[in-house]
Amino acid sequence: MSYVITFICLLVASTSASAADDLSVTYSVNGTSYEGYYVSPATPSPLVLLIHDWDGLTDYEIKRADMLSELGYAVFAADLFGAGVRPTDVTDKRQHTGELYEDRAKMRSLLHGALSAAKEKGADVTNVVVAGYCFGGAAALEFARSGVDLRGFATFHGGLATPEGQNYLAAKGEILIMHGTADAAITMDQFTALATELHTAGVAHEMITYGGAPHAFTVFGSDRYREDADGKSWRRFLQFLEDKLK
Repeated sequence: MSYVITFICLLVASTSASAADDLSVTYSVNGTSYEGYYVSPATPSPLVLLIHDWDGLTDYEIKRADMLSELGYAVFAADLFGAGVRPTDVTDKRQHTGELYEDRAKMRSLLHGALSAAKEKGADVTNVVVAGYCFGGAAALEFARSGVDLRGFATFHGGLATPEGQNYLAAKGEILIMHGTADAAITMDQFTALATELHTAGVAHEMITYGGAPHAFTVFGSDRYREDADGKSWRRFLQFLEDKLK
């Protein structure tokens, strides 16, 4: 079956809005409520901790979570903004992401909180890959730099810059970077700089660029969507999961 047909079938099989409500998980981190999404074909299954873009946890991440669940993975789609906070205005999106970029300790705390919430739902948190889109990719790399001992970290068109004073010396688990060569928001200079950092730190990694793919090339339905790059990156991600998760 072709990738396009498979993709459509998986979307049709995705959880309905009402079912998605049933799978929502309200949890607390440092006294603040967050609302994630947990789906699992069985317990225990290998876990993907999925981190959202700058518009918060939306139907996009839920669809991706359901696609992974169809393939046998448990998925906890984290919420880094707070229950009910799903910004639609660019100014609001920048505000919420900017707050976390300025407070990296809080970002890490929220990622650990999401992992704890997944554990409470019965997820196997010893067998985890973290994956993120755009802002979520930057968060995944933040988690990697923290030294958390997980199987791997993957980013789709994610932020690649390392904050001043940080490095990858404590990183554990392989890092997979999937990037669009035509990304005007996250440049190839940043891509090259990260490759050098990871090599210098001795971190196992693979970094791929997709020719002609702009920022957010996996977001189906948008004018930036590139079917070829989305298909190639998704297939590589699935192979990464197969290799890293038991």
